[in-house]
Amino acid sequence: MSETVARTDMGIGLAMFLVVIAVVGAGGMYVAASDQVIAAWSFAAAMAAGSLAIVAVHLYGGRGK
Repeated sequence: MSETVARTDMGIGLAMFLVVIAVVGAGGMYVAASDQVIAAWSFAAAMAAGSLAIVAVHLYGGRGK
């Protein structure tokens, strides 16, 4: 009986989705530079999405044999 490892691209897709959210958050921070509250929430969204993108790559992007 042979054992196989099924690889998934979920880590890459999820990371790409979260990076897009981070870029949108950074863009919102640039556009709303005059309003500190919106800029702060945009920064928080960008940082959270960027952090979750790294987590997704490490969690789902394991090395297959």
